[in-house]
Amino acid sequence: MSDVQAAAREQQRVEELCVAAIRALAGQRDLHFRGGRLHRGRRRLPLYAPHLHPRLQRDDFGAFRAAADGLALRLRGCDAALHERLRPHEPLRRGLFELLEQFRCEALVPAAWPGVRRNLAHGFERWSQQFHDAGLTDTARGILLFTVAQISRARVTGQPVPEALEDLLEATRAGIVPLLGPGLAALRRTRHDQAAYAAAALQIADAVAALLADAGADALPDPDGSRAEGDERDERTAFGFLLDLDDGAEPDAIAAVATGRSRVLEGSDGGYRIFTSAYDRELRPAARLRRAELDEYRQRLDGRIAAQGLNLPRLARQLQAVLARPRRDDWADAQEEGLIDGRRLAQLIASPTERRLFRQVQREPRADAAVSFLIDCSGSMRQHIESIAVLVDVLARALEMVAVPCEILGFSTGAWNGGRALRDWQRAGRPAHPGRLNETAHLIFKDAATPWRRARRDIGALLRPDRFREGVDGEALAWAAARLRTRSEPRKLLVAVSDGCPMDGATQAANDAHYLDHHLQQVAAAIEAAGDIELAAIGVGLDLSPYYGHCQAVDLDQGLGPALWQDLVTLIGRHSRR
Repeated sequence: MSDVQAAAREQQRVEELCVAAIRALAGQRDLHFRGGRLHRGRRRLPLYAPHLHPRLQRDDFGAFRAAADGLALRLRGCDAALHERLRPHEPLRRGLFELLEQFRCEALVPAAWPGVRRNLAHGFERWSQQFHDAGLTDTARGILLFTVAQISRARVTGQPVPEALEDLLEATRAGIVPLLGPGLAALRRTRHDQAAYAAAALQIADAVAALLADAGADALPDPDGSRAEGDERDERTAFGFLLDLDDGAEPDAIAAVATGRSRVLEGSDGGYRIFTSAYDRELRPAARLRRAELDEYRQRLDGRIAAQGLNLPRLARQLQAVLARPRRDDWADAQEEGLIDGRRLAQLIASPTERRLFRQVQREPRADAAVSFLIDCSGSMRQHIESIAVLVDVLARALEMVAVPCEILGFSTGAWNGGRALRDWQRAGRPAHPGRLNETAHLIFKDAATPWRRARRDIGALLRPDRFREGVDGEALAWAAARLRTRSEPRKLLVAVSDGCPMDGATQAANDAHYLDHHLQQVAAAIEAAGDIELAAIGVGLDLSPYYGHCQAVDLDQGLGPALWQDLVTLIGRHSRR
């Protein structure tokens, strides 16, 4: 196993241990790490404070565990609704307010949890040292914010400032404590009352914001003159490092997909590799199902569609409006202006006053396009597949009403965790960096040449649950694009439907964690650069913009209401006006 693989597996182990601790301490079951960030279900949670940022702690298990404990205490001890009402909107004040609320939650750690208390102290000390080592305390603004963080945490938790930082803070602390005194004095005694504590936190945030408002460093107390006035280098870095103001994720916001670069793929002379394609298949799932089973799935799907109460002709008109472009259709004769019609010159001689001697080109809007939907059929999509089937089925019907051919495709794998491809690699002696290790399954539910009426039963095969395994998105995207390029229509639109990153355990373990992820980025970028196919994506509970330039995140938990259909039409319309 390579060092990169070992590090990835160790990081996964650490995240699993820490998220288990968070669930236990916070008493919330639906928490997990994704891309190094804590999520509740599919929602990414805010960082709350910079010392809770996992990416800063990955080389230190104790500090990572401290971040996990801090997150758990925040979820356990903060009334989110009250906090939202009291939180200021201005970025600097908001950041300080969030930081002080995090300190309050950490001060509420029960006495029966001495290990948690030690973890928190270690994690904050580690972050403080990193802040100083990065040179961010060299600026007037950086040292002010850093000092506020240190003395505020010491006041509310009762734990002293790290001894190594005492001398560094002394001059700034002496200058600002008189200005922040009333708020600082109230922190510890109000820590059990969130509303009262918030009032004190707002006093501190207002005072610090006022200090920074007047010409930056000129307004900061600097009794011994040891720091240069107006030194604002790395100001953005200092603010971001301390307050993480660039991270605006809210608990109820749709999370963005977490992507990464693959060192294995970047270091490969031949680029993306496939260990063996001997077991890859292109399948029509409906051909493997009994007619009665297909009828049952189709009946279930029709019931869902009927319950929506959709105005299908109206949806078709909307799609035509965004897909159609003017095309020369015919000539309009007997016009009073335009091009001279030679066939009517005899009328001019017979009737000199005749003016209708011209003809004009008629241009009618025509949706001369082909659309392909590529559905991620990985395991995590199984819970959404009925809603996805409704979406693509309705859109396929509406597109056919305006004479736009449509394909419905899918992709999965033939086995979990590599299957026969993995076994072949093991028999070959496990060569390093073998590339993709699994049996891809490319699925055709409806091809472009088959009318919806004939394909409607086959589309019901989407509801068959045993096809949902893992996903090799990049290869599937390239396959769907190749199929679309065989069409004669001048415009081609490929819409990917997915709920996350590519996932194949065997491939990731044998290469690195971002091998398939990086390849998907490459394939999507190549399609967009070629320009012959318009690429878009529907993110199911996830923002797919790191992969696709045109995408729409949808929350299927909220139902398939009119707003969702309008969002999809808007996605196609925005893309069609490139």
